[in-house]
Order: sequence, then structure tokens, then C-alpha cells
Amino acid sequence: MLSKTLGTVAILPNFLAASSMIGCLLMLTRYAAAGRKLAIGCTVGLAVCGFTPVGSLLLRPLEDRFPPWLPGADAPTGIVILGGSTKPDISAAHGRPVSDIGVDRLITGAMLARRYPNARIIYSSGNPNLLPGNLREADYALQILCELGISKDRVQIEGDSRNTAENAILSRAAASPKPGDRWLLVTSAYHMPRAVGLFRAADFPVEPVPTGWLTGGHTTWLDFGNFASSVLLVHIASREWIGLAAYRALGRTNAFLPGP
Repeated sequence: MLSKTLGTVAILPNFLAASSMIGCLLMLTRYAAAGRKLAIGCTVGLAVCGFTPVGSLLLRPLEDRFPPWLPGADAPTGIVILGGSTKPDISAAHGRPVSDIGVDRLITGAMLARRYPNARIIYSSGNPNLLPGNLREADYALQILCELGISKDRVQIEGDSRNTAENAILSRAAASPKPGDRWLLVTSAYHMPRAVGLFRAADFPVEPVPTGWLTGGHTTWLDFGNFASSVLLVHIASREWIGLAAYRALGRTNAFLPGP
């Protein structure tokens, strides 16, 4: 509950926007001077998030933490694909799967499934919303996997998890890994450090297969044409860094920034 409420407010663009609104309200009181300073400061902060590469700079250490995966000589026992690939509410409204920003996780997972036809496949995700209802992201992800040529019988759905910690615990329960098994973990590159730390804490050894990179190439130091996408990068990056800090503070991981 805290992660879906206070955790959401703490994400940098949300925090700046909420603080700016508080500043505007204070301007209607005897604290108008303080409110004006708060509103101006937060507006400048949002401008920095949207017009500069601060989002890319925050994301890059996360995305570069694990190198791209290289196939080995032995086939893996199984593949765990983490959620974030579909939008269950919008999918239900339109009667067909609608992809989310993490759709690369599904594409990469399908490619690995086709490369290794004997590997088990686990897709882990319920509904991350504060009030989830009956819609599960995994059900729509399964439809996309089937459309990508993966047999429905090969995919084991774990549809109860609502965050990455539960992904790790419930995926391990579904996989029941044995000594010597080799499991691949597919998720977005920026999310891999947090995911690996939690899978290690759940005693589920996995090989990271990062995908869906959002940064790379030339960095523009002042860009007035991509405000929304730049703010989105700051949103994603700050959520990951907050998640890393929170899980470490709660003792759910053994390192602040898990690495190879």
C-alpha cells in the first residue's frame, strides 16, 4: 500500500508537480511568499527534467549495470519474463491486448522461447494498480505470446504478483528450481538491478537477459522538442532508484545496486 501511495508521490516528476500545486495554494494564504518560491522552484525543476538529459543520466547506470546476454552452449531450463508488457485496463476496454512500454520483455522472451523449444516459460505479473480488480496483465501477455508463435501450453502464468518482490517469490514457487538448473530472467535493462537483487534474496539464481534499453547514443544537452518523453525517463529512473533504496533499507536485498 505504501509503495502505491507514498512511493508514487515520491517519484521526482510527481513530487515536483504536487509541490508546485501546494505552492500555488500557499500563495492564497499569508504564506504567499513561501508559496511563490516553492511554486517557482518546482516549475524550474520540471523544466530541467523535460529540457535536459537528466533522465538519461539517471537511467544509464542502471541500464549499463548488466551486459547484454550471450547464449551459451547449454540450453536453459526455463525463462522467467517479468510483467510490464501490457495495459490490462485498456486491453479490457478494447477487447484485445494493448502493449505497454515494457513490450520488449515479451518480444525477447518469445525469441528465447523459439530458440529453446524445450525450455519452460513463466510469465510473472498480476495487476500493479492500487485497486487491482480482476484484470491480470499476464492474461493479455499470454495472448501476445501466442500471437508471436509460442504455444499456450508452454507458458505458465503467475498472475498474483503486484510488485518485483512478489515476482521473485512467486516465480520461484512456480519454477521450483533444482540444483544445476539454469533459468533466464527477462526484464527491461533499467529494471534488471532491482529484479536480480530480489531474485537473489528469494534464493532463485537467474541469468539476467536485459532488454528494452531507453538510453544510448548521442546526448542532447538542451532539447525543447521532447519534453514529455524526457520527463518519462526521469519518472522511470527515479522510481527505480527509490525502489532500490527502499528494498535495501527494508533488508529485502543484500546490496543497494546489485551487479553481475
